[in-house]
Amino acid sequence: MQDKLEVCIKDWAELADEYKELESRHKEYRETLDKCLALQKKCVSGVTHQKYRLGVIKKLMSEVETGNKVTKEEMGEVGDLNKDLLRRTAQLGQMQEVLPRQSGRYLRGILGNVDCSILDKNEKYQYKEQYEQFKLIVNLIGGIIAIVNYFLNYRVIDLIIMFLIVWYYCTLTIRESILIVNGSRIKGWWRAHHFVSCVVGGVLLVWQDGPAYRAFRDQHMMFNVYVAFLQYLQYVYQKGCLYRLRSLGERQDMDITIDGFHSWMWKGLSFLLPFLYLGYLMELYNAYTLYQLMYTHDATWQIPTLSILFLVLGVGNIVTTSMTIPAKLWDSQNNLKYRFTRLDKYFWSHRRRRDSVSQDIDETGSQTSDEQETETVQEMVVEDREEETKKEL
Repeated sequence: MQDKLEVCIKDWAELADEYKELESRHKEYRETLDKCLALQKKCVSGVTHQKYRLGVIKKLMSEVETGNKVTKEEMGEVGDLNKDLLRRTAQLGQMQEVLPRQSGRYLRGILGNVDCSILDKNEKYQYKEQYEQFKLIVNLIGGIIAIVNYFLNYRVIDLIIMFLIVWYYCTLTIRESILIVNGSRIKGWWRAHHFVSCVVGGVLLVWQDGPAYRAFRDQHMMFNVYVAFLQYLQYVYQKGCLYRLRSLGERQDMDITIDGFHSWMWKGLSFLLPFLYLGYLMELYNAYTLYQLMYTHDATWQIPTLSILFLVLGVGNIVTTSMTIPAKLWDSQNNLKYRFTRLDKYFWSHRRRRDSVSQDIDETGSQTSDEQETETVQEMVVEDREEETKKEL
């Protein structure tokens, strides 16, 4: 017993020494954290101020452009300033990627005023990957259950599937809201689509068993199976597109796989679009079937409600996808793409650029301003590329 007591006392002494070191390290951590939070607030305030001033400048520029007495030289100044403003906006966006952002109204209404920003880049990317895996796993589980229950025809399993739809889309909207706060781009109809689908699942869940439900059940089960297959198809296809475009620097790391067709999914278009439009036509067919059930069976409020919701989903999906195709064609023809990476190394204030070019013309008189500017930028780009090549080697 004495030996064990001595071991305990010795361990406690070692632990006490380690605690002193931990206490000192924790104190340093708290001081550094306070400094970091104070600096973070200053950066957020600075970015907000920059955006406000940019908005004021843009408003003044629009007044200049619409003015009557605008010279050609002034229009050149406006064009240069527009480029600088675009560049500064992109630079501020890059700063915001590592700064906390305010959550949207939907997220604040559910979680409260909680900071959902993930500042560590690796943790942010891991959360996005977990979102992708969540979508894939739940869709595969739902598809398997729908196939099994199509033949078993158990009401309890039907309710489980409906509850899974509600839970899935509710969770999806929350996770997407967190991803938006952290830089993912999910806008417009495809985000609203998930809210509408959540309502569809809720209405299906409270739809009582009866002749009308039985007449629609088999069709809806097959629709669920096809949706699961379509989600898997989109996941695999979009995952490859995003990986390729991120490698080329045309997409961000936080971009995710989402429903429907988008402008960046151009390669392999003929493969995916037929499956998408078939799914959208099935939604319209569901709406038509439910509309017919209102006149052939005792219609409860769920039948017209579901008919309208499926009609909204089908029309919204078809219109949005169809509008994306000509928009992409127009963008490809005009090639209106901007690259903002490291642009501050190649350009400076437009007034300084014009002044420096004017001085060179006065001294030499051998080059135009466009030629001088082009050569200067090209030399800086070549030097920067040589530096990057040396670093890679």
